[in-house]
Amino acid sequence: MTTVVKIDGDAIDLTEFVRVLKLTGQFEALLEQFVRDRLAALGARKAGIKVSESEIQERADQFRRVRGLHRASDTNKYLDAMRISLEELESFITDSLYHEKMMGKVCGDPAVQGYFKLNSPKFDSIEVSHIVLDSEAKAKEMIAVLRDDPDSFDGLAREHSIADTRERGGLIGKVLRGSLRSDVEAKVFNAAAGDLLGPFASADRTTFEIFRVNAKHPARLDDDTATEVRRLLGEEWLRARAGEHVIEAS
Repeated sequence: MTTVVKIDGDAIDLTEFVRVLKLTGQFEALLEQFVRDRLAALGARKAGIKVSESEIQERADQFRRVRGLHRASDTNKYLDAMRISLEELESFITDSLYHEKMMGKVCGDPAVQGYFKLNSPKFDSIEVSHIVLDSEAKAKEMIAVLRDDPDSFDGLAREHSIADTRERGGLIGKVLRGSLRSDVEAKVFNAAAGDLLGPFASADRTTFEIFRVNAKHPARLDDDTATEVRRLLGEEWLRARAGEHVIEAS
């Protein structure tokens, strides 16, 4: 048995440690991240991406500096305490570099710009407010009042809405495509700024929602959008690579 830690001399072995991770729901997330990192490293090797000795050495030096391991003896003591060999450390660093280079290629600026060009409508956004009521009659009465007096929206939301946005005058804020129910989204994104829409009934018809479109923002490749595009590119690439391997959890 491999001991992970001792508490008052009582050894906790690796089997127990993994069991606790599974029972607390942490194991799956850690395993998923490990698999994703390994798939990226394997993909980099398959793609012919190279990692040089100087890059490995530079990253190893950085690893030591971050941990205050300024002498070779400090590093050896640290690795001995972790029960990790120098070869295993080098393997870890090498795989990390492969992972970074692969993701840099998959999610680099040219890929981001190309994806955005093909999928820009996906990144349109709107700013919306809403009022949620608990009966259809109230909702119909409310929208009639709002059509006569659109400027009363914020006050009526504070007074009558049952949503947690009531204190903000019903303000939801910026919404991207895919954030709303499909039947609502189609109408809201096709509306003009200032338009009122609804009431829309919930699936069980216990609530009825009125929307006001405050502003519309056509897609723009800013830093936030680029970050989201990189995430999507990475997810798509990893899903495709996962299909090329047999992955089995024990």
